[in-house]
Amino acid sequence: MTKLIALLLILAMAIQVIKPLGLPGLRRRMDFWRIALIAFGIWAVALLSRDFLM
Repeated sequence: MTKLIALLLILAMAIQVIKPLGLPGLRRRMDFWRIALIAFGIWAVALLSRDFLM
């Protein structure tokens, strides 16, 4: 699951650099770092939930 999340978020970052997504907070090409912060948060939650639930 974490590999799939990582792949999708890296793809979203690449798309953001090529053509901005136009979402609030993601209107400029430079905003790809915000996707990285969101990715880190999702990844951390996925890892913590895996540790606590298993």
